[in-house]
Amino acid sequence: MSRPRSAQPAALVLGTALAAIAALAAATPAEARNHASEPLPAVTPRAETATLYDDEAGGNANADDPAIWRNAADPGRSLVVATAKEGGLRVFDLDARTVQSIPAPAAPGPDDAPGRFNNVDLVHGLRLTSGRADIAVTTDRGQDRLRFYRINGNSRTPLTDITDPAAAPVFSADQDEINDQRTVYGLATWTDRTSGRTYALVSQRNRTSVALLELTAKPGGTVGYRKLRTIDLPSAFRLPNGTSWTPCAEPGELPQVEGMVVDPANGVLYAGQEDIGIWRIRADLTGKPQLVDKVREFGVPGVYDEETEECAPGADPGFGGTRISADVEGLTLLTESDGDGYLLASSQGDNTFALYDRELKDDNEYEGGFRVAATGTVDGSEECDGAAVLNAPLGKKYPRGLLVVQDGHDTPVEGDREATGFKFVSLGDVLDAVDD
Repeated sequence: MSRPRSAQPAALVLGTALAAIAALAAATPAEARNHASEPLPAVTPRAETATLYDDEAGGNANADDPAIWRNAADPGRSLVVATAKEGGLRVFDLDARTVQSIPAPAAPGPDDAPGRFNNVDLVHGLRLTSGRADIAVTTDRGQDRLRFYRINGNSRTPLTDITDPAAAPVFSADQDEINDQRTVYGLATWTDRTSGRTYALVSQRNRTSVALLELTAKPGGTVGYRKLRTIDLPSAFRLPNGTSWTPCAEPGELPQVEGMVVDPANGVLYAGQEDIGIWRIRADLTGKPQLVDKVREFGVPGVYDEETEECAPGADPGFGGTRISADVEGLTLLTESDGDGYLLASSQGDNTFALYDRELKDDNEYEGGFRVAATGTVDGSEECDGAAVLNAPLGKKYPRGLLVVQDGHDTPVEGDREATGFKFVSLGDVLDAVDD
């Protein structure tokens, strides 16, 4: 797929540097992995959403990514906004009950892809032509656009679509390219504290590209965007044994990025390249990316089997990390009042969550991990795609904050239907478990 011209210069400038980084990232083998280490502590959810089913009867709804909006006037009435892919958006209260369901846009033509909401993030106090407002932003993977929704926590239907009707595709030149579905995927929003300008960072499905978009106020209180630059993260890595490695994938696919979050204190983007690891880079997409941690499977060769549509892994050469297992997903930031805190990542391959120090002076040191396990009435989280955390009081139910995680295998399941959902976990429980 051709990249928009506005994105080419930045990608070319960084191309040589990123190739060197790819070799450097693989140059030093990770410490010997200890698979027999003590099990991570477990926390249990306090609530779960209704099951979503990814079939015609369920509206092709598939839970993916949440965001937590705090109602400053009444924290106990805060909301969780979450994507359901072709099922659109869901809004939940703190009891995990559905408050609002917003369908994704219909396909523009009979042979075209329908809307498919992949990731969601929030912007607080965005300046619109109608005044400042909190908004939810989502990547419409089906139609290669960003969609914007104004949040009114006092309304029975709290989200209102304010997307600029003229919003253009982000990565695609025309509808044929949109239908190829190398479209917007992961998402992180960011407001520059110096300039006051607000941006969205979006990744491209089945590619290594990440684009920087500036959000713009449009007539009638709507929101649009313009692309500033794009970079490509590495797709091939030089291993210590002298070989070149690219993670196994379906032919034509490259190791994509999905989970992303920006630390507003220092303008640093953390990007989870699913089969590679977690990258750290300036949120304006300048400078050299650094690989914070690698997945355990880093460097493992594989052969794609067209019949099973799976990769058969070869022998592990031992060049991977020790903390996270592919796919790395669901990056979110837990901030604390003293400036400390954690970067939280979903280790989808082993159903765990990893915590890294937020402080750059500590080089994002690993601080521990945990699992979200089942209770007698609520199941845990498996193969978690998206996660969101908010370290702020949310009324009586979550006085120490909230963690929301996607569950890729919701149970019980009706027959063989693909079932997903979201689990609500007390952040206090998480911090207590990690600190023990």
